[in-house]
Amino acid sequence: MSETVLSLKNVTIYQSNKVVLSQINLDVTPGEFLYIIGKTGTGKSSFMKTLYGDLPLTEGEGNIVGFDLKKLTDNEIPFLRRKIGIVFQDFQLLPDRSVFENMLFVLKATGWKDASEMKAKIDSVLESVGMLGFSSKMPHQLSGGEQQRVAIARALLNDPEIILADEPTGNLDPQTSVEVMNVLKKINDSGRTIIMATHDYALIMKFPSKTLKCEDNTIFEVVQKTV
Repeated sequence: MSETVLSLKNVTIYQSNKVVLSQINLDVTPGEFLYIIGKTGTGKSSFMKTLYGDLPLTEGEGNIVGFDLKKLTDNEIPFLRRKIGIVFQDFQLLPDRSVFENMLFVLKATGWKDASEMKAKIDSVLESVGMLGFSSKMPHQLSGGEQQRVAIARALLNDPEIILADEPTGNLDPQTSVEVMNVLKKINDSGRTIIMATHDYALIMKFPSKTLKCEDNTIFEVVQKTV
């Protein structure tokens, strides 16, 4: 049996003491690409936040990249997030720093020291998303798609086992969304696990993969033609 990078057993997720999703049972193996779909307010973001430690897991059992989510302490959260790359809908780049300085900030914050190693790593991840020539640009000088590519590169800096992408194309036009999906699929093809929350069904049809749907406080797998 394959090793899992994420395992949830009988998990119930709460937001402000209200049940958002209940009785989640899920195993994700290395290299999977998993969509989480559902209408606004059905629990997609709460599900993602639980995985990266922003919402505490209080009911059920959960393990992600070797961390027990139920026993996760505040001190452990930064270490968990070094093994998980997170991509947000609104990019969350530091507006007063260049692309290179945004990357450098993350590396320094996660313990990197050697300047030449940091530059090599930054160049490598930017090249992997087609943004190597944009190091000196400020975020406001980039299009939305370019900013999201930089955000994906940032998520790759510490070689995460999983990338959690929460509506990564939510602020992008259809053509740019496809370009960003091509980047994510390329990363996935290299063996990296990706879990992506989205409401963009056109993308799912274009890039089909295993799909879970949040609805009526539950989460369940759907076959492609019914999403």
